[in-house]
Amino acid sequence: MLEEIRTLSLGIFLTVLAPIGQGAETKTSLPSVPVAGAAALTLKDLQDRPVRPFQGSNAPALVFLFVRTDCPISNRYAPEIRRLAAKYGKQGPSFWLVYPDGTESIQEIRKHLVDFQLPIAALRDPKHVLAKLAGVRVTPEAAVFLTDGTQVYRGRIDDRFVDFGKQRPEATQHDLE
Repeated sequence: MLEEIRTLSLGIFLTVLAPIGQGAETKTSLPSVPVAGAAALTLKDLQDRPVRPFQGSNAPALVFLFVRTDCPISNRYAPEIRRLAAKYGKQGPSFWLVYPDGTESIQEIRKHLVDFQLPIAALRDPKHVLAKLAGVRVTPEAAVFLTDGTQVYRGRIDDRFVDFGKQRPEATQHDLE
């Protein structure tokens, strides 16, 4: 059963992966074992309550999208993030926005969610616990895990941004999708 879920998750989320222009590394060969520490991972939500995203989820996968309120590239991805969550969230994966900047207040994050119409649950990762676990280094960057903690993807959302300051009119590869 777990192997069927892995296959389904990979089929849903991954396409042919290519190098990333924005510095986020796309991984095509991730270990197929749970990442140590995933089950015990605890972050805070916007009510300052502890959340353990890997526990108690019936979703086949967890999609973490690392963003910042002041990152212009993250903000330009808001429509694509909304589209992906609407399209694939109904199939079962849980989508989470992760704010790794410890200087962003809960109020700033709430305002960001409203201003960019992001109807996705948000987590705060000011100590970069999830970012380190996932190997994430930039925003925006995505990490996809199975609920047992096995990481199946880390990298860009798509290839719209070729390099710093260089953007395509439209993405040609939709890596996360």
